[in-house]
Amino acid sequence: MTQLGFWIALIATVVFAGCARTPWNDPYPASDRAANILYTAFQERPKHLDPAVSYSSNEVILTGQIYEPPLQYSYLARPYRLEPLTAERVPRPHYLDRQGRPLPSDAPDAQVAYSVYYIHIKPGIRYQPHPAFARDAAGHFLYQHLTPAQLARIHRLSDFPETGTKELTAADYVYEIKRLASPTLDSPILGLMSQHIVGLAQYAKRLAAAYARAPHAFLDLRRYPLTGAKTIDRYTYRIELYGKYPQFKYWLAMPFFAPVPWAVDHFYAQPGMANRNLTLDWFPVGTGPYMLTVNDPNRRMVLVRNPNFHWETYPIQGAPGDAKAGLLKDAGRRLPFVDKVVFSLEKEQIPYWNKFLQGYYDASGIGPDNFDQAIRVGANGEAGLTPAMRKRGIRLQKSVQTSIMYMGFNMLDPVVGGYSQRARDLRQAISIAINYEAYIAIFLNGRGIPAQGPIPPGIFGHVSGPQGIDPYVYDWADGRAQRKPIAEARRLLAEAGYPGGRDAKTGKPLLLYLDTVATGPSDAARLDWLRAQFRKLDIQLVVRATDYNRFQDKMRKGHDQIFEWGWNADYPDPENFLFLLYGPNREVGKNGENAANYENPEYDRLFEAMRDMDDTPARQAIIDRMVRIAQRDAPWVWGFYPVQYTLYHSWYHNAKLNLMANNTLKYLRIDPRARERARDRWNRPRIWPLGVLAGLLVAGILPVAVSYRRKERRVARPSEREGQA
Repeated sequence: MTQLGFWIALIATVVFAGCARTPWNDPYPASDRAANILYTAFQERPKHLDPAVSYSSNEVILTGQIYEPPLQYSYLARPYRLEPLTAERVPRPHYLDRQGRPLPSDAPDAQVAYSVYYIHIKPGIRYQPHPAFARDAAGHFLYQHLTPAQLARIHRLSDFPETGTKELTAADYVYEIKRLASPTLDSPILGLMSQHIVGLAQYAKRLAAAYARAPHAFLDLRRYPLTGAKTIDRYTYRIELYGKYPQFKYWLAMPFFAPVPWAVDHFYAQPGMANRNLTLDWFPVGTGPYMLTVNDPNRRMVLVRNPNFHWETYPIQGAPGDAKAGLLKDAGRRLPFVDKVVFSLEKEQIPYWNKFLQGYYDASGIGPDNFDQAIRVGANGEAGLTPAMRKRGIRLQKSVQTSIMYMGFNMLDPVVGGYSQRARDLRQAISIAINYEAYIAIFLNGRGIPAQGPIPPGIFGHVSGPQGIDPYVYDWADGRAQRKPIAEARRLLAEAGYPGGRDAKTGKPLLLYLDTVATGPSDAARLDWLRAQFRKLDIQLVVRATDYNRFQDKMRKGHDQIFEWGWNADYPDPENFLFLLYGPNREVGKNGENAANYENPEYDRLFEAMRDMDDTPARQAIIDRMVRIAQRDAPWVWGFYPVQYTLYHSWYHNAKLNLMANNTLKYLRIDPRARERARDRWNRPRIWPLGVLAGLLVAGILPVAVSYRRKERRVARPSEREGQA
């Protein structure tokens, strides 16, 4: 081929490629175009998918779709309400006295020695296809006794040629409750549940002893009965708790209490399976609407519709305004709507955002760098979408999260800790100086509400308005909470013995230490801002950044001084936030969630009275007293309640933020055809610059080619004459 021919062929290839139907930048296979697939992303690999161990928000995105505890949260109802999932009904506790005799439902708390829950499971529910259930014609398990030779041919779950299923039974739920005490798992809720489930603490010791005697043998939990969890019949089981614990019903909506059959536990426990990443932590097994078929945490995770999923339909009723918002158009239709969910790894926000704008992700949060591109704040302070976002049909949802981000003081520290008035003055002064209103504006684009106490909005016990402010940090003026002036903080600092930021006795400057795991480049500006807040009081803040494991070790041993932390609600009850300051739940010595190691006898006494009460005015009164005590002692700088902004494309239907439910993917519906048309429109290649470039190339090459051909002919003619001679 001549040079001219080569360039003509190249130009033709480019032009024809530009006419191709598929956008050039499409990251997905052409075969998936117009497929009923939901596309999203994850930034951090999940560490655990075993329901007895998994406790992180990035993990429950997967486990919540695979496992089915007996209860779930209503998708649309507000306030949040529990409803049956695999259970026939939401169980109500039966109360017993110390002799095991029944008590009326309104019996005084002091008389209630035990609470008993009977949970009835719906018959006919079946597990996803899995080799753990595979049987031969005679009914014998195919893969429960693998030999080394058989296992040598197995490298992934799909290498097992046969799969099977089984019906969900009550015994599967009891088996999972027993797994919480297994010495091979280290469940994060064992300590808490041992305080409530009858006999669980002793059961854990019994299992530990059995495991120590035979550490290489399979620990068959069916051989070890547990007093507090028993099977009554095929579809009924019983859970017995010490005293009253009304919050237990919320735990029945979490994966910790989802079923795990004996066959699955034994299948994965066989020698050699863990070496191949064939574990329940890697490939979960459930009855939920989806099953995990691809687990490549360095690239992507894929959920596929469970072909054995039982009958469940979209809600027929919602909260006020849901019908107008189009959230009841699918009422009564069978779930799930989406066939596949693809999670792609996106470590950086910018690529994620760009792919969302190109239509390759169906929903997105908003990073600080993209906020102005997506959001326009009006003169009244109300945030809305920019015209560019509205033009693409993108929708915005905002919701105050049931979470709190705070700065904590180690109450065991000799400088910032303690319960003297001097110590309180120091902590209150710092609380005034750290201006979280400015923090929210600078680093969160306004997506936060300054916290006044530990309970966020949307949770019973939260109080708004002048009655709810922290009076030690704020004043109520002009219809809003206003942070006290820095002069007040300086006065408190002087009363604490540090006038001008110096120890009145020694004259040395006050030096405080912040322990943090924030080590990335994006954290530098935020840490500088924090140092500046302390400088308002002439206090020097030293940041001690470290890795997460070292940070956790310092917290467990009480070697920290000031730290940053946060908490997401496990369930919609004030106990789930107030227990973060409960003395017996402290981190040092108890390994609890009270990271500040705060202990106030009056607060603890009120907490014990409050936690078992129903949501009544009497309970609210006790909560108000507890919050006032904590505000006075100031073990935390209360920080802020995050506000979540989420963007959805026009083809993404039934989106309603549910901050309690973990299993919401089954309610979502995608219009793949509308998405395909938008992708083609937004990613249409602009080939006219290539045409111009091609023309210039041809214009430049053509004279050279013509000249070259003429030169070849002149050289050829003398040779022809010589040949004739």
